[in-house]
Amino acid sequence: MKIGRRVTAAMAGVLAAPLIVVALPSGTAFAHGYINSPPSRQAQCASGTVACGNIKYEPQSVEGPKGLQSCHANLSQFSELSNDSKGWRATSTGRTVKFNWTFTARHKTRDYDYYVDGRKVANFDGKNQLPGSVVSHDVNVGKSGRVKVLAVWNIADTAMAFYSCVDLQVS
Repeated sequence: MKIGRRVTAAMAGVLAAPLIVVALPSGTAFAHGYINSPPSRQAQCASGTVACGNIKYEPQSVEGPKGLQSCHANLSQFSELSNDSKGWRATSTGRTVKFNWTFTARHKTRDYDYYVDGRKVANFDGKNQLPGSVVSHDVNVGKSGRVKVLAVWNIADTAMAFYSCVDLQVS
């Protein structure tokens, strides 16, 4: 009889374990986001404007360590985002451009950085707050002609950032 109770108790534990794991509070949610307007390279892939690989299905997932200068956050599966000869469409703009970030999951934000030719042209403080579902910044890109802007969303409480490149034709 004792063995039967032990087996029953063990089986109850095995069956209850998945329920307990699901019911426990989860850790910090992974944040995801990218520039939707003007269309970033990720947005162009997602919309089918440019033929792309897996990034088409997850434009919000270009996440890497802070401090990179790469459109693909050094993720090999998204390397095509750094291929400047892929046929990216450039949006016609003036020198000041409104960039709109779209978030599929929000995370406390340290700041946002914008780079042209490796030079920081703007920084916006995130005040360690959760962003709204869309965040906009007006950025003077500082030059005319064909311009590639690297935008970086730096997360406040991790070592990670999200990267998004936008091609512009600035008049």
